[in-house]
Amino acid sequence: MRGTKFRSQFEIGLAKSLASKNIPYEYEQMKLTYIPKPRTYTPDFVLTKNGIIIEAKGHLDKGDRVKMQLVKAQYPDLDIRFVFVRATNKIYKGSKTTYADWANRYGFPWAEGTIPEEWLKDDAGT
Repeated sequence: MRGTKFRSQFEIGLAKSLASKNIPYEYEQMKLTYIPKPRTYTPDFVLTKNGIIIEAKGHLDKGDRVKMQLVKAQYPDLDIRFVFVRATNKIYKGSKTTYADWANRYGFPWAEGTIPEEWLKDDAGT
């Protein structure tokens, strides 16, 4: 963890939690190209023992939602999961759809606040 530049306090907290449980992970090491316009998606965390990709999100804007739907469609074998700071946040002001609703609609497993213990098991991806 030392020397790693995390993008938020939330990511720091998740990294500390993983480190305290001796869960091996990579932070922003994987790079995936997706289209229509070639762009690069860099997952936040990849749990190296089971391959689960974890996106830590405090804010899930339209660009993030579109990107993640494209990535999921183009890389269907990846196990991408979200950990939201607050899953009850609305996807935009005035919307009835929460982050959790959006994740459920598009088939992304999600959690709120912390990474669930069952995601940390070696066979959690199967």
